[in-house]
Amino acid sequence: MPTIDDYKNFLATIRKQTGLEMLVPDDDGLLSFRVDDEYTVNLQFIEATGKILCFLEIATLPSDAGTAVYRDLLAGTLFGKETAGGYFAMEAESNTVIYNYMFDFDKAAAEPENFVETLENILQLVDIWADRINDNLGKDDTGKNNDEDAFQAMPNQPSTLFFRP
Repeated sequence: MPTIDDYKNFLATIRKQTGLEMLVPDDDGLLSFRVDDEYTVNLQFIEATGKILCFLEIATLPSDAGTAVYRDLLAGTLFGKETAGGYFAMEAESNTVIYNYMFDFDKAAAEPENFVETLENILQLVDIWADRINDNLGKDDTGKNNDEDAFQAMPNQPSTLFFRP
C-alpha cells in the first residue's frame, strides 16, 4: 500500500515534469491550487485506500435554483456517464456543488503524464458543468409526467471527455 511519502515523491516528479511548483501537500496529504482565478483544485491522498481524491467547487446554488438543476446533476452523475467517472456532491450548508474524482495512486504513479492530462480534462469538464448549471438555474420541470422526466434526464449525446483508466 502506498504511503504519504510515496505520494510526496510522486508529486515531486509531477512538479519536475510540469513546473507546477504549487503541488506540495501538507503533512496530511492535502494540497490546493487555484486555476485561472476560477477553480480551486484540491488533491487529498487517502493512505488507507491508496487513492487520491480530486475535488473542486463548481457552483453555489441559490435557494430558488429550481428542480432542473438538481435533476441534471443527478442524471449526469448516473453511472459516471457525463462526469467521466467522477461524481457530484452537495455541501448542505452553502448549497455548493462539488465535483469529485478518485485516482488510483498506483496507476497515477505509473503514468504521471496521464495524471496531468486527466487533471486538465477535469478542468474542462467542470467548465462545461458550470455552464450547464447556470443554464438550468431557475428552471422548474415538476409539471411533466414521469416518463417524460426520465427521457429528458437522459443525455442526448455520449460524453465527449474520456479519461484513460
